[in-house]
Amino acid sequence: MMKAMLLEKVSDLEVEHAPLRLVEYPVPEPGIGEVRIKVSVCGVCHTELDEIEGRTPPPRYPMIPGHQAVGKIDKIGTGVNERQMGERVGVAWIYSACGQCRWCQQGLENLCPEFKATGRDADGGYAEYMVVPAGFIFPLPDTVNDAEAAPLLCAGAIGYRSLSLARLHSGGALGLTGFGASAHLVLKLVRHQYPDLPVYVFARSEKEQHFAMELGATWAGSTEESAPGLMEAIIDTTPAWRPVVAAMRQLEPGGRLVVNAIRKEDRDRHLLAGIDYPRDLWMEKNIQSVANVTRNDVSKFLALAADIPIHPTYEEFPLEDANRALLELKNRKIRGAKVLRIS
Repeated sequence: MMKAMLLEKVSDLEVEHAPLRLVEYPVPEPGIGEVRIKVSVCGVCHTELDEIEGRTPPPRYPMIPGHQAVGKIDKIGTGVNERQMGERVGVAWIYSACGQCRWCQQGLENLCPEFKATGRDADGGYAEYMVVPAGFIFPLPDTVNDAEAAPLLCAGAIGYRSLSLARLHSGGALGLTGFGASAHLVLKLVRHQYPDLPVYVFARSEKEQHFAMELGATWAGSTEESAPGLMEAIIDTTPAWRPVVAAMRQLEPGGRLVVNAIRKEDRDRHLLAGIDYPRDLWMEKNIQSVANVTRNDVSKFLALAADIPIHPTYEEFPLEDANRALLELKNRKIRGAKVLRIS
């Protein structure tokens, strides 16, 4: 048996405060083409809140959440030849894809109709052990420790994909709306790739604004404030709609808003009715969503993180405090990433 934090039903985190339950759970066995990982740490992501609160619920209950897992291979299933016992690896949001559809054939496995997500469609890393298809794990660079590696697997990889979709070609400014785990890694990456690029950060709390300035933002303010200039692209990492409406007003002609979120909360959706077409959308502005990640995104970002190197800022919690970490994330008590120490 192993320790695991279990999600047993759709919950309201604000009401219950403890949607996950610490249990003794059977240790999984790897099947054909799979490996088992003894998990050391697992990152905490806002997508876990989307799962818990029913915006992207698991197909079955109970489910073990967690999709930024780091550990070592401790058992190898039949048919796996390319992995080694004791190998240090990570697991990302992409648990599997079919490999045969036209999206997979184009390298767009993030759009695969059979896409499966770690910790939602299959048990994840809020546990001492997990089983993963061998082709969907990632060797980790020695430049980062386990807790630093965890946020790279999702917050970093999805941030890398968002930045690629932002298509910063004309030298215009970049905006970042929200400044949690993903945005702080995007800023580190931008400062390496585009040292002189103006980066404007919109964050709700003054602590987040100060943190952004510490990491090299050109300017930081609240969502309602106007940045010093219009932006070529803005990456939105928030769960809300208000920043989307505000961001559209601050894009230059032809600008792009890249929405880095699996789901948006419904509470302020009515604000979309306030979009003014000539002010907010005309002049060929466009909105681009980010859907999942590919294995290529994760691999490329891990290589970049090793070369730069990137060391995420993080706060660590014991596994049994997963509910507290999630509640702090929901209440925007954030400085970098949150990571659970499993073993």
